[in-house]
Amino acid sequence: MIDISSKIETLRTAVAGTSVVARQDTIDRAVRGETPKGDVLNVARVAGVMAAKNTPALIPYCHPIPIQSIQISFEPREMRIEIRAEVKTIATTGVEMEAMTAASVAALTIYDMLKGIDKDVVIGETRLLEKHGGKSDFTETFLIPLTAAVLVTSDSVSAGKKSDKSGKIICSEMKRFPVDVKHYEIVPDEPDEIRKRILGWVEDGIQLILTTGGTGLGPRDVTVETVRSLIERDVPGIAEAMRSFGQRRTPYAMLSRGVVGVRGKTLIITLPGSSNGVKEGLAAIFPNVLHAFNMMGGGGH
Repeated sequence: MIDISSKIETLRTAVAGTSVVARQDTIDRAVRGETPKGDVLNVARVAGVMAAKNTPALIPYCHPIPIQSIQISFEPREMRIEIRAEVKTIATTGVEMEAMTAASVAALTIYDMLKGIDKDVVIGETRLLEKHGGKSDFTETFLIPLTAAVLVTSDSVSAGKKSDKSGKIICSEMKRFPVDVKHYEIVPDEPDEIRKRILGWVEDGIQLILTTGGTGLGPRDVTVETVRSLIERDVPGIAEAMRSFGQRRTPYAMLSRGVVGVRGKTLIITLPGSSNGVKEGLAAIFPNVLHAFNMMGGGGH
């Protein structure tokens, strides 16, 4: 199975459709429920719901996910019944297969209940009609990529005792988004050094500053206090999203004191120093966080 553990939970919806074609008198009897096997549409609706819930047992690589809603509807037309299946979930992956399975099994059920009275019953094409949710629904486009800077705060890395991994991860990950990393620097855990770099980048018009390190409880972890003294508008929801996402993967995420805020027109995000913490933090908020720049420019939600 594909690893979806790094994805965020969002409301995801999928709509699938298919049809059953038959003689008009057969369609009329199905709608009225006057067949040897009984009430066709209600039985098909239940079958579609059960199929959606059991999709992972039928399709090998489908992930078992919680389903919040399944709606099966039928629209009788000339010599056919149109079937529509809509499935919703709040999960880390979509429900396209659940919707298509629901529509298909509803159609098969109708076929089974009508084949005894009509030898010409045919199932039409099953297709995905709509899908919504996931990060793809929250991407932002910019005519010019956002300018960014990455600041690694670490005594040991600055002194050459350790090599930097987290800062390089940030630089690499930003290539996936409309973000151009203009600066990448390493400084020791010194408030004056951190302040100097950040203020300099803000003055130069850098739009996004990402720091890594100094968000824990160590005696030299001073990044949070330094950044907090610089930001003019706090954005706690971003930091909370990172902690919540991380907490579901490691209990140590609750010990991160990372803050996020705005100074002028620059968004400053403090990430943990560990490479896993950085990966999880970025996965939790990108690309969604880039919507902040449209808001800051007056675009609203």
